[in-house]
Amino acid sequence: MFREILQKIVDRCDGAVAGVVMGFDGISIELVTRDPSVDVQTVSMEFSFVLTQVRKAAEILEVGALEEVTIRADKIVFLIRVLSEDYFMGLVLRPEGNFGKGRFLLRLALHDLRGQV
Repeated sequence: MFREILQKIVDRCDGAVAGVVMGFDGISIELVTRDPSVDVQTVSMEFSFVLTQVRKAAEILEVGALEEVTIRADKIVFLIRVLSEDYFMGLVLRPEGNFGKGRFLLRLALHDLRGQV
């Protein structure tokens, strides 16, 4: 089920390179990619550590639970939505990709994916 949902998101978003469902421990549950030149597995794994730190900071600052994070770099944009205490989903885009549609598609997929983790 994860694969189908991720594939749909990647296919429907212009500029999307990959989609991932991963644990905050850096272990991926599912990965769908269009461009094998982008090492999405490693990117996601490394950023999972950063997300853990951001989540802890949000708790310490008492600003509420972490919901969404966007990481922009020269070569990619990584959109992240938290699914549960243990898992997140991410969409990797090229910088010129449709950022707004990517956010929208991730938000739509939340309900279906949260029921699976």
